[in-house]
Amino acid sequence: MRIIVFVLFIMKCASVSAQWKIDFSIAEEMTYWYRINDSVMGGLSESNLRVVDKVAYFEGELSLENNGGFASIRRIGPVSLKSSKLPISLEIKGDGRSYQLRLRTNQGFDGMAYVASFSSSPKQWQTLAFSEHHFVAQFRGRVVKDAPALLFSDVKQIGFMLADKQAGSFQLAIKNISQ
Repeated sequence: MRIIVFVLFIMKCASVSAQWKIDFSIAEEMTYWYRINDSVMGGLSESNLRVVDKVAYFEGELSLENNGGFASIRRIGPVSLKSSKLPISLEIKGDGRSYQLRLRTNQGFDGMAYVASFSSSPKQWQTLAFSEHHFVAQFRGRVVKDAPALLFSDVKQIGFMLADKQAGSFQLAIKNISQ
């Protein structure tokens, strides 16, 4: 009986360790992330991603000048979301602003993204969970009708965007992204 319990315990631990997670403590992780701000269309917003003590900080200044108004970061490295039954989990601390978690099913720079919006709480860590049904297909802020249903197993890119039409500084601390 002890052997069976031990084997079940090992199997449970193995399945937990096989889950997908972004580890900001690994220096190589930062090579997968890119900034894409409204400067691609003449805007003046600025953003940065930095890591301090295993926590990533997406921060900057959102500007509405020159028809701008968005700042984003995107991970183009390997994404291995597995099960549609497991949600994507975020552990974040924000500034009270509304952000978007954005998933892409291709490696392209432009195109449709699956978007889930969330509000951040200032000075307080939050754990958020997103299932496939939380995401809406969008292209440049507009809903894409007749888009294929999102399957986590198809995701190639994951990122965050701020586009709340409020000029000013922002900061989103990201402690965990996992499934």
